[in-house]
Amino acid sequence: MEPFYKDGLRFECRRCSFCCGHSPGFVYLSRADLERLCAYFSVGERQFVEENCRWADYYGGRTVLALKEKRNYDCWLWDGGCTAYSARPVQCETYPFWSWMLSDEAVWTECAADCPGMNEGRLWSREEIEECRRRCSGNRPLERAEFLRGADGAGQ
Repeated sequence: MEPFYKDGLRFECRRCSFCCGHSPGFVYLSRADLERLCAYFSVGERQFVEENCRWADYYGGRTVLALKEKRNYDCWLWDGGCTAYSARPVQCETYPFWSWMLSDEAVWTECAADCPGMNEGRLWSREEIEECRRRCSGNRPLERAEFLRGADGAGQ
């Protein structure tokens, strides 16, 4: 069966920040996400995690790394725009082409009611959408135990 987006979907970020805040949520960080952000801000992993991250409950009883939020639920990276746009996490980079948002057209349409960039702007091909979906699904959040095992060398 063909996905509802077989002919592509339109999306262009309008920088409204809806996906970056306004309500509680999690931006999970993989090892690669953490390394990219640390390089961008020129800080060690331990310092970055202590100052900018939190440990969040995740599926299967795991605890994984996530970015902190401000009191108003905006991502701490948001300040009229993403302050680390070129180093943003894969989860952010692949929005709105996440598996659950692509599960069916009704879900996509419901999400589009909150995001002014969905169904507007550039036409993304089925192949591009599926690549984003694959990248996001494969971007495994960094588990606390895994971070702590490598923490002795982290944070230089």
